[in-house]
Amino acid sequence: MSQKLQLGKMYRMPIYFGPSLGPRQLPEGRQLDYTKAPDTTMLSISFRSNPEQLAALLPDCFTLGQEPVVTIFCSAMTNVDWLAGRGYSMVGVSFPAEFSGQKDEVAGSFLCVLFENRCEPIITGREELGFSKVYAEISGPTVSETGALVKVSWDGFEFLEITAAELLESPTQNETAKNIRNDGMMHYKYIPRTGDWGTADIEYPTFYPASSDKARISRLLQGDARISWNKARWEDLPTLYNIVNTLADLEIIEYLGASLSYSTGTKDLREQRILR
Repeated sequence: MSQKLQLGKMYRMPIYFGPSLGPRQLPEGRQLDYTKAPDTTMLSISFRSNPEQLAALLPDCFTLGQEPVVTIFCSAMTNVDWLAGRGYSMVGVSFPAEFSGQKDEVAGSFLCVLFENRCEPIITGREELGFSKVYAEISGPTVSETGALVKVSWDGFEFLEITAAELLESPTQNETAKNIRNDGMMHYKYIPRTGDWGTADIEYPTFYPASSDKARISRLLQGDARISWNKARWEDLPTLYNIVNTLADLEIIEYLGASLSYSTGTKDLREQRILR
């Protein structure tokens, strides 16, 4: 008798072992509390960039948002409950964008790429949510008395260094970020059609609302920011060099500072949905 998929259960390949496990589906009897885990240290830097370069990175369904401000963040997470207490790190690149469709009209951040150092969040996030995730080795944030450092590499080739200096305790968020409308974060899901190369099986924008964020910041510091890209050849990064070099070419008109935060809790990504 052939296997039948259970209604209401989530599946990923390979499907013939039963419902898949991950951040949105745990073993029976286990529940996630998005307010209590994980524990996250996040270094974030922002800079004003060239609006034409940013607009060129957007799928046609989006337009550039209010300010051409790029944010690069590195989150190091521990006590990740869906990984039974293990952890992983990510580095994301985003900038303001807007979507106006037949049903939805939102403004927020467009996440153009998310590097992660563990395969499980990459697979689940790409297939289930439509995040543009790829693999990289991530070191940090390494925190000193008044600074922090993040290094990102692939197979030993270091392509990004993020530095914060003169970090001081701060009770408030970055004023520039506060003035930008943020309904949530937008992504673009694309899965190629097997054998019909160059066409999509599915493609559409996805979104999760800012209200789904359950994180509570316990400490915030702000200071100066710097980033350094190491442009690559194909031989250095066979599947990533086009991403890295495009990001390295983004004009840095003005640095807008760095922040280092410590928080507990995360986003309820079950609220991720298709924009229409």
